[in-house]
Amino acid sequence: MTSRELVYQTLNKQCPKRIPRQLWPLPWAKEHYAQRYEQIKQKYPDDIVGPDVCYFKPPVVKGDMFKGTFIDEWGCVWENEQSGIVGQIKNPIIKSWDDLKNIKPPQELLGVDVEAVNAFCRKSDKFVLGGACPRPFERMQFLRGSENFLMDMALLPDGLFELFKIVHQFNVRELQAWAKTDVDALWFMDDWGSQRSLLISPQAWRTYFKPLYKEYIDIAHNSGKKAFMHSDGYIIDILPDLIELGLDAINSQIFCMDIQKLGSLFRGKITFWGEIDRQQILPYGSREDVVNAVKLVKDYLYDNGSVIAQCEFGAEANPDNVEAVFETWDSFSV
Repeated sequence: MTSRELVYQTLNKQCPKRIPRQLWPLPWAKEHYAQRYEQIKQKYPDDIVGPDVCYFKPPVVKGDMFKGTFIDEWGCVWENEQSGIVGQIKNPIIKSWDDLKNIKPPQELLGVDVEAVNAFCRKSDKFVLGGACPRPFERMQFLRGSENFLMDMALLPDGLFELFKIVHQFNVRELQAWAKTDVDALWFMDDWGSQRSLLISPQAWRTYFKPLYKEYIDIAHNSGKKAFMHSDGYIIDILPDLIELGLDAINSQIFCMDIQKLGSLFRGKITFWGEIDRQQILPYGSREDVVNAVKLVKDYLYDNGSVIAQCEFGAEANPDNVEAVFETWDSFSV
């Protein structure tokens, strides 16, 4: 049984013999626990990976996104005061709508080396995610500034819709480029939740963002691929919509929500691609807390599959707890 087969069995509710796994490390983990990180990675290898070669010409960036000043592929400038985690944008490109002309989408991201990616897929027995991860809500915040953009969503100036058009059309072209490869899934992301609610109203989300995600998911499915999404925070209000659109797997902070409620409403309707609580349990919890957390996810969300043992090894996480996550999941294998 290969990793690829295991993930497909999980997505299709075909009783996989083992829960597939994936570790998401931040550079912080590698800086503070390099040896333990490597040990965990070797003991519990990922079943889901990304290709190691993607583009004919890499996108132009400057600096390190996890340290100091970083300029990303769209030209957004990030400032980071804590090594090993992502910084913040303090000086957005679009200060007025006249600045829309200054947006330069990174055309290099459309130059996907299909042959190289397909060669990677042929050689690997892992489930391969595409190398693109569009994030329309977040990208527009990066370009405009979060406070400005949220005000725009309330006031709906004409320039906002031009910004939507620029970002979304580029995202579509990027996903279409990856749809021509042999990867198993395309994915996208946006962090939609605060600790207790969405960052905009569910009605506004359905009006302005649901159609974008429908197009992304359709691109994946029309090319015979699965569709995966990541979104942090409390997002229970939009899960029915994502399921309606046919999303195959969601990576979310399920411990920001009521796991029993998630199970009663959505168990077996979508694959929960992680995670275990990285706010409290992974950094501060006991081993017993970790075991109980994994058991809670298994009891309420597993349905002949529909669960992937994803875990983030991020800032302040206890490596013993990270390892215990995968050890506990393996103990539930049939």
